[in-house]
Amino acid sequence: MNPEPRDNGRAGLHVGIIMDGNGRWARRRGLPRWRGHLAGVESVRDVVRACPELGISTLTLYAFSSDNWKRPRGEIGRLFWLLREYCRREQDELQANGARVVAIGRRDRIPKSALAALEEAEARTREGNTLLLRLAIDYSARWAIAQAARSLALKVEAGEIEPDQVTAETLHRELTGGLPDPDLLIRTAGEQRLSDFLLWESAYAELYFSPVLWPDFRREHLEAAIAEFRRRERRFGGLVPKARPETAAELLAAAAAELRLG
Repeated sequence: MNPEPRDNGRAGLHVGIIMDGNGRWARRRGLPRWRGHLAGVESVRDVVRACPELGISTLTLYAFSSDNWKRPRGEIGRLFWLLREYCRREQDELQANGARVVAIGRRDRIPKSALAALEEAEARTREGNTLLLRLAIDYSARWAIAQAARSLALKVEAGEIEPDQVTAETLHRELTGGLPDPDLLIRTAGEQRLSDFLLWESAYAELYFSPVLWPDFRREHLEAAIAEFRRRERRFGGLVPKARPETAAELLAAAAAELRLG
């Protein structure tokens, strides 16, 4: 498992984004797929810059899923080249703006040059406290859940915890390291599925599906998603509290309504 930074007092929103539509963007323009990935980097830059102003303190981007290894070798190579260049070119701005970069997912299969650039960006931005930028790379939510369960099993075997201490709460802490769950999960390009992204953590996340292809996604689209999120009522399995009536007429109306319902 990857060590996860704790919340460090961040009080803003946690937003996760499945960045979809790069290939379609390129195909519609008669371009190779990697040009869509390249164009998508500008969207990452624009969204990251907008986050602090929109009240987002944690941003988790689905950069490369474990299933993406099934893609052509040339495309995979381009994707990791883009990751390497993004980390190298953006780390100065990220550091200056108080962003902290953290990767989640497997590291043992990431090409060495990309991994070195990623870990350099993590080290240089370690003190950032304005935005936690999590890059999900070679990531699978199912794998992450299995790793957390395995870690707890090893602790039981070692006598560090008792079997009855393995609960949903302890598994959650093992999986997330105490980081707050996503408040909002966005997927671009019109698709409406989670694709093995933050499955456990997104149990109560609000879902927002944008028709905009990722290379065209900009601050205004993120603002629209946040505005929609603010309009929703989050119940977490409960009920939204009713406002207390303030006048005699309101009290009488409320009582009459209760009698009718009864």
